[in-house]
Amino acid sequence: MTTNTKQKIVLAYSGGLDTSVILRWLIDKDYEVIAYIADVGQDDDFEQAKQKALQIGATEVFIEDLKEEFVTDYIFPAIKANAIYESRYLLGTALARPLIAKRQIEIAKATNATYVSHGATGKGNDQVRFELTYYALNPQIKVFAPWKDKEFLSQFQGRTDMLNYAEAKGIPVKASLKKPYSEDDNLLHISHEAGILEDPAYMPGSDILSKIVSPMDAPDKATRIAIQFKDGVPKKVQNLDDDTIKDKPLELFNYLNKLGSENGIGLLDIVENRYVGIKSRGVYESPGATILYSAHMDIEGIAMDREVLKLRNMLSPIFSELAYNGFWFSPEMEFLMAAMNKSQELIDGVVYLTLYKGNVMINGRKSPSSLYDKNLSSMDIEGGFDQKDSEGFIKINAIRLMAHHAITVSRAKASNGNNI
Repeated sequence: MTTNTKQKIVLAYSGGLDTSVILRWLIDKDYEVIAYIADVGQDDDFEQAKQKALQIGATEVFIEDLKEEFVTDYIFPAIKANAIYESRYLLGTALARPLIAKRQIEIAKATNATYVSHGATGKGNDQVRFELTYYALNPQIKVFAPWKDKEFLSQFQGRTDMLNYAEAKGIPVKASLKKPYSEDDNLLHISHEAGILEDPAYMPGSDILSKIVSPMDAPDKATRIAIQFKDGVPKKVQNLDDDTIKDKPLELFNYLNKLGSENGIGLLDIVENRYVGIKSRGVYESPGATILYSAHMDIEGIAMDREVLKLRNMLSPIFSELAYNGFWFSPEMEFLMAAMNKSQELIDGVVYLTLYKGNVMINGRKSPSSLYDKNLSSMDIEGGFDQKDSEGFIKINAIRLMAHHAITVSRAKASNGNNI
């Protein structure tokens, strides 16, 4: 009687060339490989990827539908925090990675796998996001990252080596030409980077777009919608033109993606700073998230206390940086998440928007938690605010300014006296 002594490894598998080669290579190294395919909303043929993995030699294939959890537990919390990296990027890839890695660790536990593996390179952010999540959720897990393995790197120095290996091993490769850049697709966005986009001055054409139409090609007719929030969470979207209503998280977000796509909303071309210290140029399409981000910021304006808003806005960049750098499962993120949730307890109401040729325009808002008082702010109505009180208020705030001026003048006179 023989016993199987092969080590089990759960590989995050996409069905593309890189992870297909990695799958076969790990089998050649005498691992028992379990392929794991995470459905976070990318436009892929999952059944085809499953059959390909089995054909290559995977002993088992898991296809996990994570779309609902992605929306409720990652996208919506990020919207509540107004999370946007370096003031521009809506964290499309960064938010999906911890969810994918979390489920991978759960599958490793369920299958008694000793190792987990991924196809992220040693130059990018994703390796950090995957591996920090692995270790945070299972400190005993072993991680095999081929693109940081000396033997693997010596064997595969470029795409040609991988194609030759695939041909030798009978790994099916798509006949179509590879796009001259790489992409990452999910519910929140699609990113385009590397290849021809590595020239930061290169201007891509509209043919690069796959989630949205070019803003110039969007319809001449505007779309009017209303988004309802409860505790900072989107609860309902209503199309005010045709009365379509979506009130379930995944359906709601998919519908905003559809409306944003049709109106050319969410295009971004930036150079950002990767966590590993390299600058990277990326072109992003994030239609639904762009709409939600604008609406959420607006409802906070009427419903959030000024000093709470100030503190929350100080924390939002830190939240964004932690998410971008892979620290979703960390004590500091737990602290920030609690703070963000507390800040959102009264963020209720409806925001009215117009979508038109790449623009998200706010038309108005109302909230049962409104801190706005027309009588206090009106230029025409004399309410409970005594305008004469502003005189003392201004004088109190001017004390330090007058003191600073006096010191500045005194120093200037002393300096001039020394020059005589």
